[in-house]
Amino acid sequence: MGVVTKTVGEALIDILEANGVEAVFGIPGVHTVELYRGLAASEIRHITPRHEQGAGFMADGYARVTGKPGVALVITGPGLTNTITAMAQAYQDSVPMLVISGVNARASLGHGRGKLHELPDQRAMMAPLALMTHTLLEPSDLPAVMERAFAILQSRRPGPVHIEIPTDVMVEKIAVGDLRASKACGPRAAQAQVLELVEKCRKAQRPAILCGGGSVAAADKIRLLAERIDAPLITTVNARGMFAGHPLSVPASPSLAAVRDLLAASDLVIALGTQMGQTDYDMYADGGFPELADLVRVDIDADQLARGPEAALPVLSSVDQLLDDLLPLLEGPGTAAGGAARAKACREAVSTWLSPKMQAEIGVLETIRETLPGCIIVGDSTQAIYSGNLSFEAGRPHGWFNAATGFGALGYGPPAAIGASIGEPETPVICLVGDGGLQFSLAEIGSARDCGARVIFLVWNNDGYGEIRTYMLDSGIEPEGVTPSAPDFGKIADAYGLPSVRLDDVSELGAALQRFSDLSGPSLIEIHETGTRGATA
Repeated sequence: MGVVTKTVGEALIDILEANGVEAVFGIPGVHTVELYRGLAASEIRHITPRHEQGAGFMADGYARVTGKPGVALVITGPGLTNTITAMAQAYQDSVPMLVISGVNARASLGHGRGKLHELPDQRAMMAPLALMTHTLLEPSDLPAVMERAFAILQSRRPGPVHIEIPTDVMVEKIAVGDLRASKACGPRAAQAQVLELVEKCRKAQRPAILCGGGSVAAADKIRLLAERIDAPLITTVNARGMFAGHPLSVPASPSLAAVRDLLAASDLVIALGTQMGQTDYDMYADGGFPELADLVRVDIDADQLARGPEAALPVLSSVDQLLDDLLPLLEGPGTAAGGAARAKACREAVSTWLSPKMQAEIGVLETIRETLPGCIIVGDSTQAIYSGNLSFEAGRPHGWFNAATGFGALGYGPPAAIGASIGEPETPVICLVGDGGLQFSLAEIGSARDCGARVIFLVWNNDGYGEIRTYMLDSGIEPEGVTPSAPDFGKIADAYGLPSVRLDDVSELGAALQRFSDLSGPSLIEIHETGTRGATA
């Protein structure tokens, strides 16, 4: 296009477009309207949540299914502080998120003169939660700052990046030349490490592979590796669905004794793109995760390699690039055998351990998966999700994620499901959320209606915070504060113009899902834990 003169706000939209941004999530205000000047004329779709926290969670859900950074556009002050919870969830779960906020005019910053939406030091407040935070003081720096932001989002462990633009900077004119997408790649392992890993793989007789959320993009290559070395594939919550139906797949939590036993008996464990954090590896905080005989950790983040279990071979590399180097060197047969039998035995032991209540809840999840092949299940912190995190095989990569790990924010599910639907508009998205969690973000049902998101809100109603009530009872504590009243969810759906049904029997779920999945917009199904037959064993 040659060199043209545009406002910073207009140029920002052009840069987002050049970097493949298809949607932004936000609520316009007087501190961001100048960033909207070029939005209507662009190809970028704007989605309006009911709350800025919802904007962040929508960006999170969008990023998880597309692999692209989710973009939130929020005002200074309360708009940004409302987004902090979503940023913290993205930080904990390594989700790429770009948060662009306004901030007051440059001359007012730091003076505390009572400007509208003023914070003492907004950028400093964001620093602990962001991989990068920057205040755009010089308008002409915009292209370079945005290039750095996208480079960070693409070349290291993902997470939130924050850029704030003062209101007086937004309107200034800058020269904009031909724009191109930022290009970056992650670290690559040294050849000596690759060769050492090749030797370990060839010698191992009982190998196993641990897959975290950072490995999902390399699912096909990991499957080849597992088949060549005959290794069971254990998937953490954010990696579920990578190997659906494969005989080597173990879709179960490393917090469970059967999975830990499999790992402890392995003479080589290759951990790919996994934080090895407590909510996946020590869910019950019993300290029982075993010491591993020969642990290889592959991670894009050098800091992460220094945390958690000490590795015999720490490898700083993206999973994808490591496998590009490793697989051509592993074409011959190894010494391992019986991988599928080890995986099957582990799956059966996990199934035996699960309580009848857990098995009933997992049965609901299996009904969803079988009724709507290829669907995406987005969860909140609710009992059926906890059971699924213990042992459930999603039907596809990026087909299962929730907020019951990492930061653990209630109210995540509804807006994240909307973001997932924007990312894959032709795919049915199921939002599995409790009656308590849904009330954290109840109004986002209206957002789903506005944007035509194909989300089926599946409400698991147990009359309050059922999981916490059970925990208090098990701890000998008289339950208190765990029975907030719920509205009539059918009437709420009616108020927003959504079709809905409350099931009398869990056996009706498949037909309801099928009926609602054919709609062009959102719908709601309610399962009541005691009022719906078959919801619990």
